[in-house]
Amino acid sequence: MTAIPPQLSEAIAQSPVRAKRAKGFFAPKVVKTPAFYIISLCLMASVVAGILAIWKFAEQDTFWRMIATFIVVAAGAATFLLVNGIFGEEHDA
Repeated sequence: MTAIPPQLSEAIAQSPVRAKRAKGFFAPKVVKTPAFYIISLCLMASVVAGILAIWKFAEQDTFWRMIATFIVVAAGAATFLLVNGIFGEEHDA
């Protein structure tokens, strides 16, 4: 046994842990990017709708319809992302 620790590259090469592979019907990176932008857009649009409703530029009924629409679209994107991860084959991460 030596006092010199092994080099990091040697330790990684000897590690029994394998690289994690992403799983999905479509490549996960291809699905995650649009899902992120769709969910982010829905969140920003909900904030704008809320501000318009606070300043009475939008009716109360219109506000709740917009919020419900954004929730449904964001939930659909998140659900598709989840289902894609459950089904399909492994892809390089």
